[in-house]
Amino acid sequence: MQAPGTPVPKQAGRILGMSTLAFTTSFAVWTIFSIIGIRIQQELGLTDTQFGLLAGTPILTGSLVRIVLGVWADQYGGRTVFALTMLAAAAATALLSLADSYETMLLAALGVGLAGGTFAVGVAYVSKWYPRGRQGTALGIFGAGNVGAAVTKFVAPFVMVAFGWTTVALVWAAALAVMAVVFWLTTADDPETIARRARGEKPRSAFLELAPLKRLQVWRFALYYFFVFGAFVSLALWLPHYLVGVYGLDIKTAGMLAAFYSVPASVFRAYGGHLSDRKGARTIMYWTFGVSVIATFMLSYPPTDYVIHGLAGPIAFSTSMGLVPFVILIFVLGFFMSLGKAAVYKHIPVYYPDNVGAVGGLVGLIGGLGGFILPLTFGVMLDLTGIWTSCFMLLFAIVAAAFIWMHLSVRQMERQALAPELDALPELPEMREIHGPAERAATSRVIEDWRPEDPDFWKTTGRRVARRNLWISIPCLLLAFAVWMVWSMVVAKLPAIGFAYSTEQLFWLAALPGLSGATLRIFYAFMVPVFGGRLWTTLSTASLLIPAFGIGYAVQNPETPYLIFLVLALLCGFGGGNFASSMANISFFFPKNEKGNALALNAGLGNLGVSVMQFLVPLVITMGVFGAMGGDARPTAAGDMLWLQNAGFVWVPFILVATVAAWFGMNDIASARASFRDQAAIFGRSHTWIMCWLYTGTFGSFIGYAAAFPLLTRTQFPEIDALQFVFLGPLVGALSRAGTGWISDRFGGGRVTLWTFVLMIAGTAGVIWFLGMKDQPGAFWGFFAMFMVLFFATGIGNASTFQMIPVIMRTVIDRTAPANLAPAERLRQAERESAAIIGFTSAIAAYGAFFIPKAYGSSIAMTGGAEAALLGFLGFYVTCVAVTWFFYTRKNAPVRC
Repeated sequence: MQAPGTPVPKQAGRILGMSTLAFTTSFAVWTIFSIIGIRIQQELGLTDTQFGLLAGTPILTGSLVRIVLGVWADQYGGRTVFALTMLAAAAATALLSLADSYETMLLAALGVGLAGGTFAVGVAYVSKWYPRGRQGTALGIFGAGNVGAAVTKFVAPFVMVAFGWTTVALVWAAALAVMAVVFWLTTADDPETIARRARGEKPRSAFLELAPLKRLQVWRFALYYFFVFGAFVSLALWLPHYLVGVYGLDIKTAGMLAAFYSVPASVFRAYGGHLSDRKGARTIMYWTFGVSVIATFMLSYPPTDYVIHGLAGPIAFSTSMGLVPFVILIFVLGFFMSLGKAAVYKHIPVYYPDNVGAVGGLVGLIGGLGGFILPLTFGVMLDLTGIWTSCFMLLFAIVAAAFIWMHLSVRQMERQALAPELDALPELPEMREIHGPAERAATSRVIEDWRPEDPDFWKTTGRRVARRNLWISIPCLLLAFAVWMVWSMVVAKLPAIGFAYSTEQLFWLAALPGLSGATLRIFYAFMVPVFGGRLWTTLSTASLLIPAFGIGYAVQNPETPYLIFLVLALLCGFGGGNFASSMANISFFFPKNEKGNALALNAGLGNLGVSVMQFLVPLVITMGVFGAMGGDARPTAAGDMLWLQNAGFVWVPFILVATVAAWFGMNDIASARASFRDQAAIFGRSHTWIMCWLYTGTFGSFIGYAAAFPLLTRTQFPEIDALQFVFLGPLVGALSRAGTGWISDRFGGGRVTLWTFVLMIAGTAGVIWFLGMKDQPGAFWGFFAMFMVLFFATGIGNASTFQMIPVIMRTVIDRTAPANLAPAERLRQAERESAAIIGFTSAIAAYGAFFIPKAYGSSIAMTGGAEAALLGFLGFYVTCVAVTWFFYTRKNAPVRC
C-alpha cells in the first residue's frame, strides 16, 4: 500500500478508467434479471416470492464469492483474477439463453452472479495504484460502475421487446467477454504484485489475509454496506416491479424510471469518494444515514384513509404518495446512498491497508447478500401483508439500526480517547462553572476504584454500592421476564375472544419469544463491558415498552393479522435478552464468597417475573384497569367480558419507573470495560460449552416449562381451569433459586448440580406416569405435583450452575495464565470471562423457551400426547448427570467444584 505522499504512477489513470469500464459491464450483466426476470415471470407464471428468488440468485453468488476473489486478488494480482472472473460470468450468461424451466434458470443464475464478484477484485486492484489521500476518490470513481444497472434498465427493455429476453442474455454475455479481453490487453499488474514476484515471495496465506475479519469493526462496516449497497441493488431490481404494480406503468416506462434511481446512486459514488477525502468518511456516513432514515420513513407510509370525528360530523381525508414525489424521493435516497457507498470503502484501505482484498471482500459480500436477501424478503412481505410499501418499512428498520450502532460506536471511541477530560466534567457540563470537585465526584456514575475482594473496601463502600445496583437490577429483570413470558398467558385466551387459531399456531406464539430472547441473549451477553451496565440496563428496560404497547393494541381486534402477532411474539424476546446482560453486570459487583448468593437473588427474584405475570394477568384482564384509555372489553364465548389488552398495558408504568431508576441509581465499573474481542476468549474454553449444556438442563427447562405449562395444562386437562394457579410453578422455581444460592456457596456447585439432575429425572418420570393415566381421578394433581418438583429442582440447579462458573474460571486462569501476570490482573481476567460465560450460557439455555413448547406442540400433533417430548427431556437429563460427574465432581475431575 502506497504512503500518503507517494506520487501516483503514470498509468494509474488508465488502470482506473479500464477497471471502472469493466466493472460497469459486469454490473450490467449482474442485474440483468431486473428486466428479463419480469418477462420470465409472465411466461412461467411465477409468484412474487419466486420472482424475488430468481432476481436475487445472481446477487447471492456475486456476494458469496467476493471474499474469495478479494483474497485471490491480493495473492495473485487483481488483473488476472478480474479478467478470468469476467470470462466465467460471460459463459454462464450465454448458457442462460438455453434454460427452459424455472429450476434451470436458477442454476444458470448462479453462474451469472460471478459478474458481481468483480467488485472485490477491483477494489483490491485499484487501491494499490493510489496513495491514501486519493483512495477515496479513486474507489468512488471505480464504484460508479454501479451505473451498469442503469445501462441494463435503459437498453434491455428495448432489446427484449424487439428480439426477446434470450437475445438480451446473448448480447450481454458477448459484451462481457469482449470487455474481459480488452481489459487484459490495456492494463498491467499492480506495483505490489510486480515487486513481490521480483523478490520471489510467495503470496500470503489465506489465514493471514482473513485475520482482520475477527474484528467487530469490520462487521459494523459490513452492516453499513448492507444498507447503502445491498438496499441499492435490491431497489434497482425491485423498482420496475414496484412501479408496474403500484402506479400501473408499462415495463419500458418503469425501467426508465428505475434507471432514474440507479444513475445517481451510481454516478455520484465518485463524488462521494471525493467528499470522503475532503470532509471525512464519518461525516458523509452521518449525512447518508440521517437523510436515508427520513426518506425511507416517508416511502414506507402506505396509502391510508382517515376519519376524524369532529364537532360538525366526520372529517375524512386520505394520504398517498403520487408518482412524481415518489420519483423525487427515490432520487434523493439514491444520491445519498451513492455517497455512503464511497464513504464505507474509504474506511477500508485506511484501517486495513494490507488486507484490502479480504476486508473489502467481506464488506462487499455482506452488502451483496443484502441485494439477495432483500428482494426475496420484499416478495415474501408483499405476499404476506399485501402492502407494497412494506419493502421501505424494512429498509427504514435497517438504516435506523445502522445509524444507532454507528453513533454509539463513535461516542465510545470518543469517550476512550477523551476519557480524562470527560470524567472531569460534571453530569451537566454546561453547569461546570458552579460545580466544585466534590459535586463532580458525587455526580459521577463511573466507579474507577472497585475492589470487592478487599475486606475493608467492601465493608466501608463496596457492599452498599453493590446492593443498591442489585436491588435496582432485580425489578428491571423481573419486568423483563414478565414481558418475555406474557404470551404464555395471552395465547390461552385468544380463542375465547374470537381469534380462530389452531393449536399449532398458538404453540408457535408461545414459543417464538423464547427463540428471539435466546438469540438476543447471545448479543446481550457481551454488551455490559462494551457499553456499561448502567446505560445498557436503562436501554434494555425501556425497550420492553415496544412489545407491551404492541400487545395491548393488537389483541383488541380479532382481524389483526397473524403475522402481526408473530412479530410481537418475537419482540417480546427483548425481555429474554435482558437476563444475559443483567447477570453479567451484577457479577462484577460482588466478591467471590457472595457472588453465588447475589447471582441467585438477581436471577431468582428476576425469574419471579414469570410467576408475577401468570398471577397478575388473569386478574387484570377481567377488569377495566385503565378505563377508557385502555380500550373496550371483548365478550367471550361463555358470555364474560375480557380486557385482554391489559396483559400488555399493565407493565407500562412499572417499566417507566424501572427505566428511570436504572439511569439515576446504577453505576458503571471502569475495570469491567472490555471490547468484544477481549471477551471472545471464552469461545476457546471447553468449559464454556460444557456449562452451556448443563445450564440448558436447568434454566432451559425452567423457562421452557414456564412458557408451555399453561397451554400444556389446558390441552391435556381441558376440564380443569388451571390458569388460576399455574403461576405456582414459576413461583416455586424462582424462590428456590433465590433461596438456595447459599447451599452451593457452602457445599459446592458441582455436587448440588449433580443431585439436582437426579431429582429432575425423577420428576420427569412422574409427569410421564400421571399423563399416562390422565383420565383417572386425581391424575391432574399428581401431574401438577410432579411439575412442582421439576420447577423446584430447576431453581436449585439454576443457582448452582452459575455458582460453578466463577470457581471454574479462576482455576482455569490460574493454570493457563502467563507466569508474569500479576494476581490482580488474573482475577480481573477471570471475572471478565466469568461474566461473559454467564451471559453466553444463559443465551444458549434460553432456547429452551422455544424448543420445549415447540416439542410439546410437535409431540401432540404427531402422537396425540406430550409423552414423547418428555421422554426426550428425561434422556437429556441423564446426559447432564454424566457430564457433571465426569468434569466436576469425580475424584480426578479436570476441575472440582
